[in-house]
Amino acid sequence: MKISREIKTAVLVIASILLFIWGYSFLKGKAVFANYKTYYVTYDNVEGLAKSAPVTLNGLAIGKVNDITIEESTGKLIVELQITTDFPISSTSLATIYEPGLIGGKQIAIEPDFKNKDLAVNGQELKGNLKLSLSASVQEKLVPLQAKLESILNNTDQLLTGINNILDKKSQENLKTSLSELSQTMVELHATSVSASSILNDNKSDLKGVITNFKKVATDFAKISDSLNRADLGKTVKNLNKTLAKVDGLMLDLQSGKGTAGKLLKDEALYNNLKATTKEMELLLQDVRLYPTRYINVSVFGKKNKPYVSPVQDSVYVGPAKGAVSKVKN
Repeated sequence: MKISREIKTAVLVIASILLFIWGYSFLKGKAVFANYKTYYVTYDNVEGLAKSAPVTLNGLAIGKVNDITIEESTGKLIVELQITTDFPISSTSLATIYEPGLIGGKQIAIEPDFKNKDLAVNGQELKGNLKLSLSASVQEKLVPLQAKLESILNNTDQLLTGINNILDKKSQENLKTSLSELSQTMVELHATSVSASSILNDNKSDLKGVITNFKKVATDFAKISDSLNRADLGKTVKNLNKTLAKVDGLMLDLQSGKGTAGKLLKDEALYNNLKATTKEMELLLQDVRLYPTRYINVSVFGKKNKPYVSPVQDSVYVGPAKGAVSKVKN
């Protein structure tokens, strides 16, 4: 069976058309015979995102940006995503615009929500998100830093201007003199430190002896403290407090006139009686001294004793000792 020339020409034309369509789609980044899904994402700003930009999932390219259109009523940008993978993407997944590096352009990363088992269908709209690029983040942090740096430079300029105004020629000379004196002081301080070091080196043995004695005293003090601790000072203090309380009670009884000692201290009648008794004893002793024969009867020749006469008034008696004077009642 022979194929006519017209049929060959028609097949060649159809093949050429198909090849042209495939080449055109390939140049535009479209997969003609590949199975893919289409999703839409709405952004306020795409930050320079271009068509045919990769769509990634955990760094793996799973599709591309097919088209970007502007919504006339709101001015928002609608991005069409062409996903060629069969990986299940949930309906609550995020499509985040990010910048993978300083040189590369913007891309879209799919952040799946594994908790949601409801999968997105073909033509569904996903939620959009925008992640600041490294340059934008640096620029955002550099703007306030630049303002602070300008403020610091301004304050520094004012400070230097004030210093120039204060440090006139005379002030500069005074400052030089102060620095020179400070240098001399540092030299003297260095000499003093050298002398102190020499003194310490010369008396090193004495210092060691002092430190040894101090350690011994500390050890003895620790032993004394241990002995005091074992002596139960608390019990001793309690007993001392009880004794002081008893002494305090005894003193209160003496002050209130209780007991014999209290009455001796507080009873005036007893005091007067003792005073009168003491006076009587004194008079009796004086009378015995002056007239012993009234009380001791020793008669060799039978002489009669004089009768006792009660003394009426005090009289002065000069005894045998020189300067001994006493008063008695005659």
